[in-house]
Amino acid sequence: MDLAALRQEYGRAGLDEADLAPDPITMFERWMREAVDAGLHDPNGMVVATADATGAPSARMVLLKGLSQAGFVFFTNTGSRKGTELAENPRCALLFPWHVLERQVRVDGVATPLPRADVEAYFASRPRGSKLGAWASRQSRVTTREELAGAFEEAEARYPEEVPPPEEWGGYVVRPHAVEFWQGRPGRMHDRLRYRRPDGGDWVTERLAP
Repeated sequence: MDLAALRQEYGRAGLDEADLAPDPITMFERWMREAVDAGLHDPNGMVVATADATGAPSARMVLLKGLSQAGFVFFTNTGSRKGTELAENPRCALLFPWHVLERQVRVDGVATPLPRADVEAYFASRPRGSKLGAWASRQSRVTTREELAGAFEEAEARYPEEVPPPEEWGGYVVRPHAVEFWQGRPGRMHDRLRYRRPDGGDWVTERLAP
């Protein structure tokens, strides 16, 4: 396979400074609605990149499950690799890869654990199978398919009705200090407009070279 020959010309749309909302959360909501309306698969799917105390990075896909002026919310097992790394180093990055729309959004921020009440409220809304899976899987630990199946059956028997959240199951809000909106353009002259909040003050916007 000639990977060097694989290329795509972008040209669906442009992004000008006049198109921007006053703040990045409002702008993100606008683009998210357009991604949903376009029928993208898992439009709330995002890459979460973390690093441990030594600076070694890792990344994985999760689902965005909440958005407010406070930031971007997701849930996970806090004992997983990402949870362990966020405990050591709460700085992280998010990436929303909306390829069909020739768009991506990048977020740099700091992850803060959500209050337990928020975690329990979201967990209660999950399908029963997902709740049981949270008990069965000690996320990121070495296991076997047989061990997982047995743990799932054990959880089913233990919780025939209501399924509470495991102690390790939690969530985070990523409070952004920079959010970049990227729109593909012909000739690789892509539009990159970034919101940045110096020293926690007001948002400023700037164009980055592609």
